[in-house]
Parts: sequence; C-alpha cells; structure tokens
Amino acid sequence: MDRNEVETLLLKAKSAKEALFTFGEKPDEIKEFRKLLEQKGYENFLDYVVDMNKLAIRHRLLPHTNAGVLSKEELEKLKIYNASLGLMLEQAVELDCHSESPGKKPEKRIKTIREAGKLQIPFTTGILVGIGEKEYDRVYSLEVIADIHEEFGHIQEVIIQNFKPKFGTKMENWKEPSQKEMLETVKIARRILPKDVAIQVPPNLVGDVYPFLKAGANDLGGISEVTPDYINPEAPWPKLSDLVRSLGNEFILKERLPVYPKFVKLKSYGSAVRELVEVYSDENGYAKP
Repeated sequence: MDRNEVETLLLKAKSAKEALFTFGEKPDEIKEFRKLLEQKGYENFLDYVVDMNKLAIRHRLLPHTNAGVLSKEELEKLKIYNASLGLMLEQAVELDCHSESPGKKPEKRIKTIREAGKLQIPFTTGILVGIGEKEYDRVYSLEVIADIHEEFGHIQEVIIQNFKPKFGTKMENWKEPSQKEMLETVKIARRILPKDVAIQVPPNLVGDVYPFLKAGANDLGGISEVTPDYINPEAPWPKLSDLVRSLGNEFILKERLPVYPKFVKLKSYGSAVRELVEVYSDENGYAKP
C-alpha cells in the first residue's frame, strides 16, 4: 500500500485505537519488491513500516506490528514506534507444511521471541492448530512459550488459532481442526501458561466464543469496522453487539489497548506512543470508555 492508501484507511478508523501492521516474511528479498520500495524512497521494507507506524501515531492510532522473524536491531527499531509487537510461533516443532518457508523454522521464531524478551517488548505470540502437528506437539509448543515468559515476563497473550485451508494452496483440501480439538487446546494452554498470560481465540474463526471462554480463554482479539481479516478474508468479523448478546451476563467484554494493562502500568511500550497510551488508558491500564 502506498502512503496515500494507508492514510485513507487511517482516516476511516475514527473509532479505533489500534493500527495493525502485518505482512509476509522478508518481502524485500524479492527483487521486484525492492524496486518498488526504491521508487517510493525506502532502502528496505522495515524503514517503510516504521514510516507507516509514525503516520498511524499522527492519526492518533497505536501501532501493533507483526513483522515475521526479526533481528535484535530490527526489533529495537520497531519498539520505539509500537505499543506492542507480535509473532506467531505456530509450532515449536519442524512440520512438513513449513518445508518451503525458511522464516517458519521454529528455532528462528523462538529466537525472535526471546530477543523481544531481552528488550522487554510487550509481545503477542500463539500457536496454529491443525497444520500436521500432534497433541503432544501443541503441549510442547505451549511449554516453550511458557518457559520464555518465565525468563523474560514479556508475553502478554497467546493466540490459539485454528488453521483455515485456502483455495489454490497446497493445503486447500486439508481438514480443519474440530471444535473439540480447539477447546481441548485452550484447556491445555490455560493449564500450562502462567496466569498473567492471556489466551486469545479469534471470534471470526472459532464461531461461538462462549464455550472457549468457559474453557479458559479470556481475550477475543481485535475486531475491525474498517478492514476485513486479511489473513482469513472468508471469515467476517462478528458484530460487537452480537458478541455481547451471545455472552449473556456471565462474561463482560472490556476494551483493552494493544498493550496489555500490566505493561501499561509498567510503561513498557514504545517511547513514541507514550502520550497516546496515557490519553487512552484508565487507572487500571484498560482503554477508557
């Protein structure tokens, strides 16, 4: 997206507080893409992302960037202009589906998550369920995340996401994980992960969220009135009013910022977003009504 496209989108997001930046692995390794970047005046893709982060801040939105595998230097560069950063671990084991994706190698992803911990960056990660792993692989992957958090204390949430086959890909005929598998994974996650780490399920992918909250999930991620879920465009966001209705009186939805209350109180977020976080957060670290 060029700058004008990004700005047009930001202008539409009048009621939002977060701008999510997400993209594939190392796009500037592709020759044609590098040329496009040069035409727009950027030496590399990260410089472009930082510039768009700054643009979001000027439009009073808090950036959260999912930028794939990053070095310590790249993380430091993004940290300044983001409320939090993220990278899905997916699974901590080698799987056939990742054989042609160097950036999906678990050791590389784990290294990025650990480097973010050393830099005390509030961090979102997660596992992808139904990509060829066994249940014990899911357990192991969650234990790896728990161990990293025990060491650095920077992981704010873990997403338990069900794989959705995409037409035209090698896994288009792959069987999706069942609701039973997903619920069991959430229960396992709640048992393994430290209590200060939230468990998120994506409401547009899992359907009825009520049983997942009963199983131990306590976060429903972001819902956009402006954009689709670009990763899963076939799965529209639920309406907030429908979510509230489906939960009855047992669960109450509360808005948070892309940086969790614990880290708001610790002031553990990028220096360039400090003023916005202070304006948007209440005394408990949640978003003001």
